[in-house]
Amino acid sequence: MKLDQLQKAYDESRDKAIEDFFTFLKFQSISSELEQAPKVRECGDWVQGFLDGIGFHTELWETMLHPVIFAQWTDAGEDKPTILIYNHYDVQPVDPIEEWESGPFEPTIRDGEVYARGAQDNKGQCFYVLHALRLLMEKEGKLPVNVKLFIEGAEEIGSTGSSNILEQKKEDLKADYLAIVDMGIHRPNEPAVTLGVRGISTLEVEVQGSNTDLHSGSHGGIVYNPLHALSEMIAKLRDEEGTVLVPGFYDDVEELSDEDRNRVCLEFSENEYEEMFGAKPVGGERAYSPVERACVRPTVEVNGLWGGYTGDGFKTVIPAKAHAKISCRVVPHQDPDQTARLVGDYLEEIAPEGVKVKVNVHQGAGGAVRASVDSKVVKAFANAYEEIFRKPCKYIFEGGSIPIVPALADASGGEVVLVGLGLPDDQIHAPNEHFGLDRIERGVLLIGRTLDYLSQEV
Repeated sequence: MKLDQLQKAYDESRDKAIEDFFTFLKFQSISSELEQAPKVRECGDWVQGFLDGIGFHTELWETMLHPVIFAQWTDAGEDKPTILIYNHYDVQPVDPIEEWESGPFEPTIRDGEVYARGAQDNKGQCFYVLHALRLLMEKEGKLPVNVKLFIEGAEEIGSTGSSNILEQKKEDLKADYLAIVDMGIHRPNEPAVTLGVRGISTLEVEVQGSNTDLHSGSHGGIVYNPLHALSEMIAKLRDEEGTVLVPGFYDDVEELSDEDRNRVCLEFSENEYEEMFGAKPVGGERAYSPVERACVRPTVEVNGLWGGYTGDGFKTVIPAKAHAKISCRVVPHQDPDQTARLVGDYLEEIAPEGVKVKVNVHQGAGGAVRASVDSKVVKAFANAYEEIFRKPCKYIFEGGSIPIVPALADASGGEVVLVGLGLPDDQIHAPNEHFGLDRIERGVLLIGRTLDYLSQEV
């Protein structure tokens, strides 16, 4: 279908699309809350039923937690390429609930934006894929290429369980291309294909000084306060220029090539960033530009720090223990598990006398991913973006992580591309998450036109 045909088909189906999108959003598919497991499964059943209804062959792949919906339509034939599209139907918790202006699972439209948990991440982006496929099947009775879908229910908890089934499902997942439809663009009218994401590993650190909390008047000045010790250890993770001081941390890091610098958009507005987020972009390695620091350089970040008494009033104790949660964002060639172990070993080594350190490296790590500007699937999406937005398509990197992507790419054998229509201020993972109805429309056009470009010589 050409762009004008797709646009007409969407216009005719707009009311049905919004109705179904709202139904999708109403499922409380919070993967991290075990009491919501039945709701997660109900949501997965709805997705499976949607795909059954438009002519896809579907399977429910059980995992140790929440199921994966695998669907395929491969009647385009062996002479046409196969694309595997990744989405997820699980969402983040809704806390703090009091900051929502409308119910997180009661989708509401305000100024053309749909407000609900998962509106963007990832139900909105998943839905425009589903609706695009429905329109093509209804209007054409077929697709221009072979399409497979991997829609998981555990992305928000590190793809726990989903990753474990990939090896046994390699034959089913085999594809020429893998499209991760869970990304975004920098501004509403600036189309962009994402060429890479960083990987991630996480760890938790416990520092213990005594076998019980101690009175700070009686013991202050005698024992080494675990909160002091942990703060000093964390301060030694980086120097004043933002360089990570962990031995071996940069050993496998490859500098961005001059060719990549010339082809990838590294534009950044410090004023716009500060206005949007209320923060100055002054963190990280000062020798690199903000975009490089955020997207193509590895980081160590403290995500949580606690210990002692934090309630109302005051309690003069020296806590027995202090804790920190730390994440590492890694780049190509860095092993995420090894990187986390390096950080943990370093913290144990620099701990002051008088405290004991325990490090727990979490499961669910994932490596970094990079795509080539010259790959056919990147070019197909770029052409579709340019046709829809009527502007040149940019190429960008993203600093976030989708842990399952490297393993899914290995299992499928497909060339990777990362795409989407999310915006920086969509409030994903936060109260009042939202996604524009105009982007549902553009997403439908994007998927439909890309499949057509993939069927041709791009």
